[in-house]
Amino acid sequence: MAWRVGIDIGGTFTDVAMVEEQSGRIGIAKVLTTPRDFGQGVINGITQGLERYGIAAADVSLLSHATTVVTNALLEKKGARAGFIATRGFRDILELRRSSRPDLYDLFQDGPAILIPRRHRYEITERIDAQGEVVTPLADDELPALIELIRAEKLETIAVSLMFSFLNDAHERRIGAALRAALPGVGVFLSCEVLPEIREFERASTTGVCAYVGPLLASYLERLSQATQALGLPSLMVMGSSGGVFDIAEGLRMPAMAVESGPAAGVIAAQLAGRQLGRPDLISFDMGGTTAKASVIVNGEVSVTAEYEVGGAANTKRWMHGTGHPIRVPVIDLAEVSAGGGSIAWVDPGGSLKVGPHSAGADPGPAAYGGGGTFPTVTDANVVLGLLDRDALLDGALKIDSPAAERAITDHVANRYNLTAAEAASRIIEVVNSNMAQALRIVSVERGHDPREFSLIAFGGAGPVHAVALAEELAIPEVIIPPAPGAFSALGLVATDLKRDYSRTLYADLGTVEASRVGDAIAAMETAGAAMLEAARVPAERRALLRQADVRYRRQAYELTIPVADGPITRESLEALAEQFHIKHAQTYGHANRNEPVQLVNLRLTALGRLPDLKLTQHADPGSARLRQRSVWFPTTGFVDTPVHWRNGLTPGTNILGPAIIEALDSTTVLPPGWQALVDDLGYLRLTRV
Repeated sequence: MAWRVGIDIGGTFTDVAMVEEQSGRIGIAKVLTTPRDFGQGVINGITQGLERYGIAAADVSLLSHATTVVTNALLEKKGARAGFIATRGFRDILELRRSSRPDLYDLFQDGPAILIPRRHRYEITERIDAQGEVVTPLADDELPALIELIRAEKLETIAVSLMFSFLNDAHERRIGAALRAALPGVGVFLSCEVLPEIREFERASTTGVCAYVGPLLASYLERLSQATQALGLPSLMVMGSSGGVFDIAEGLRMPAMAVESGPAAGVIAAQLAGRQLGRPDLISFDMGGTTAKASVIVNGEVSVTAEYEVGGAANTKRWMHGTGHPIRVPVIDLAEVSAGGGSIAWVDPGGSLKVGPHSAGADPGPAAYGGGGTFPTVTDANVVLGLLDRDALLDGALKIDSPAAERAITDHVANRYNLTAAEAASRIIEVVNSNMAQALRIVSVERGHDPREFSLIAFGGAGPVHAVALAEELAIPEVIIPPAPGAFSALGLVATDLKRDYSRTLYADLGTVEASRVGDAIAAMETAGAAMLEAARVPAERRALLRQADVRYRRQAYELTIPVADGPITRESLEALAEQFHIKHAQTYGHANRNEPVQLVNLRLTALGRLPDLKLTQHADPGSARLRQRSVWFPTTGFVDTPVHWRNGLTPGTNILGPAIIEALDSTTVLPPGWQALVDDLGYLRLTRV
């Protein structure tokens, strides 16, 4: 039997999901995250999972990992000692940004921290114009002094981003060759290799981010790869932010691809579930220990954006631009809020109850976990209300200290408002649900979608606890709880394809550009993509090269991405591309102007190595069925005696009326009064109103 193994590191738990390729049988392991050494938690989870299900290392056909190393390095400002080389006069581009302000009326806002300080940003004499022509030749005689400065400052990496190098990269490549020859121990990231696209600041920022996080990512992945290979496991693959995995070598060439890899995996798993269930329109909701993430899947397609910022407030308020570091790589479009099981509840100086953005994390964790935490968290509130078991979680493996949870809520919240612990806990749940409902509105209502026409698929350790309350808030008619919801993002790691995205700016009017010029640019990217798939040993029949173009009307400052048909690029195919742009512009903005020249900006290519499809199933074990009772609080009833079911024992066709609790090893599903849960043939829970 061949198994695929996926590992997802969360703020509180590290999840390991194992899927048997033929039957779709799922196994999971859930261990506490080890913040001081994330790799140790990964090895603990893998070892526990293989032992629990009797899987030999030789039977593992795919090992995929979602890492938070890149995001954490940017959030905590713990990246490499990096430098930056720019065209003379432009070394402050990382600081000047686009002179935009995230909050127009806040006169005291601080700009995002600069990853590379000014003393490590250098200039070199050269200039290429907007047509790619050399205006000022590269001053090669300045390179020796630059190299000595870099050596004296003991820099670990250098980012090089020159003006218009996406049109003519000769100067940038000469600098790169000189640096690599003279400084073999220093990582060199060239913008023409990282992101050969228009928009100077975004290109410089993406290259700078790669230089800042590259050494940390390399060190982490190399240590982890050695540890997994010592267990006899296959080569480690890494989840990318656009929803595909890539090998370590590709990741180290473009570290920015590893941003948001964990949340991306969850959305990919939701997409797979939608295909299995015949639900092409889904809102995915992932609530873990630190954050809650929402995304939308329309007609079976995941929404991807290249407009993404990492670090700063952009990670807690996804819709606020200008607060983080832009990276121009494809990222699954997510709305993210600081609302997880470990999010801390607190009272601000004005007396308002807040939840987040600070989290108890895995160490010390919620007070209920008995790890020394004393601040009240969402998990503590759920324990006090009986929504989570007051004695133990993880099928008894994680003992719960419910008096500690009650004490934390009483000391920090209840006493401030003269409430009981249960009343204060219910207020905490109301606040956190309101925060998470905002994320769901961002990806649905604010994107022009009616949530009443979607199903909500909820996962993460805490997602099924809060899912129905959020569905009621947005009038969503159905909630789907997939198999192994607590490790569902890890399942996405084994259900995706090998994927690498390439891009190149080609700035021209579609009506006049030579077809051969477009065809040559696409062919160059296809050569690079084919070489990557060949290096990854993907069989020829499972390879795919998908072509796209960023297109706009002349004088527009934004583009729409349009698929480019397979086959030779001809005048007819370029005209067809323009027509597809007119149609999509009308669909997106309500109008099209066929008299306006259509302008090509960027060409894109996605190289795919398709893995065989998986069928995720929850295999019931009727012998494990058990039914208990406990007192649980619901908004409409207060505390009421409620049946508690064990999910693994529920056979297909079982229908449960709320109020009820459905527990599993990895997550708890809350079914309030007025709702019912049906177990379908694949083991999914389908929650609907009675």
